Amino acid sequence: MNIFETIEKRVSVRKYKNVKVDLKYIIAALEYAILAPSAGNTQEWRFIIVEDQKLKEELAKAAYDQDFLKEASYIIAICADEEEIYNAYGKRGKERYMYMDCSFAAANLILTLTAMDIASCIVAAFDDEKVSKILNLPSHIKPIFLISVGYADENPIRPPRKPLESILFYNQYGKKLK
Repeated sequence: MNIFETIEKRVSVRKYKNVKVDLKYIIAALEYAILAPSAGNTQEWRFIIVEDQKLKEELAKAAYDQDFLKEASYIIAICADEEEIYNAYGKRGKERYMYMDCSFAAANLILTLTAMDIASCIVAAFDDEKVSKILNLPSHIKPIFLISVGYADENPIRPPRKPLESILFYNQYGKKLK
């Protein structure tokens, strides 16, 4: 499938089959995740693959009871090394770049998984302190996303998107493309 088909096919899946995804596919997808751009090539992202059922249950609870997380084959935690990005870019790196960089890596990851016919869902709603404790993160490593991964047991319909012409401007905000 080409990149256009992959982007069109990607949806957030919250129901997974009880069939384990082979870890080699997760590793392969992460190889593409790290090809994402990062501020000054800092690559401050860190990845934790969680397979342990007890940890998945704890993460689901820390994610405000998003129980579908515990049904996934894996949860991939994308974290950022706050010290590394701060040393490179100061406050702006910590407040902006680390989130952008991890988002680029997450996009590469979920699109690669989609191309492999593996479903995923990005979760950013969680208690940072609880997730940090569950994953035994040092104080300078911050959790950014939890991504559930597995084989889809549903075919969710993509929510409608706003028409491009309603959000596109030309040269300045408010000026429409003619």
